[in-house]
Amino acid sequence: MWWFQQGLSFLPAALVVWSVATFVFSYITAIVLHHVDPLVPYISDTGTIPPERCLFGIMLNISAFLGMATMYVRYKQVYALNPEKPKIIKLNKIALTLGLMSCFGLCIIANFQKCILYYVHVVGACLTFGVGAIYLLVQTVLSYLMQPELHSKDIFWIRLTMFLWCCSSIVSMFVSSVVLYSGLYGMNLVQKLHWDPQEKGYTAHIISTISEWSLAFSFLSFFLTYIRDFQKISLRAVVSLHGRTLYNTPQSRGSEEQALLIAGSI
Repeated sequence: MWWFQQGLSFLPAALVVWSVATFVFSYITAIVLHHVDPLVPYISDTGTIPPERCLFGIMLNISAFLGMATMYVRYKQVYALNPEKPKIIKLNKIALTLGLMSCFGLCIIANFQKCILYYVHVVGACLTFGVGAIYLLVQTVLSYLMQPELHSKDIFWIRLTMFLWCCSSIVSMFVSSVVLYSGLYGMNLVQKLHWDPQEKGYTAHIISTISEWSLAFSFLSFFLTYIRDFQKISLRAVVSLHGRTLYNTPQSRGSEEQALLIAGSI
């Protein structure tokens, strides 16, 4: 049995692979059509002009769905492992809420492009990576509280490293973006898709774009640490039959008892 066939490990793996493919495919399309510069454009710039905008949008929406599924399964796993620890249960619920907010922000990024509705796009980015970073923090704290009884200390340190990488990328991107869009290097830079290395503000632009790519990959890399945990989870749907038909008709007691006998699980 391959590693991705064990339990639900395919979920975080699919989330990371699909999201990276979204960035790569839209980037290649934008470069081939000369819509952006080849040297480290903003991720959002590679999904601004059709046809890459259509590809970027639909693939990122699927990433949001995979993210929601992954975060929910993680929530159920932590709850099942710590049924009598109120502190962990509370943090686990907070993490789920933050995670779903982050996925909603990803949907906003996918459907409201930077060059069309910039401020809405920024709100989506803040939800995705800002709230998402807090989600990573809470999961890191949960990992600390759950070691060494439920998993090794190594996974805590790995997740802490991913979280610090994400935070450093956020700080770098925020500072360089504030400098870039402060007005010192011109106006309407949000609409600018092509940069000349000789232009003022080019250095701040490159630092900002590199930080954005670093932020995206640090955020996704965190979910790779779920793969080993998810190998120990299986999914089962339980179906209870309350009648032999789908009609709302009165049933005798005997038929109800017979329905209970044929109730089963899949």
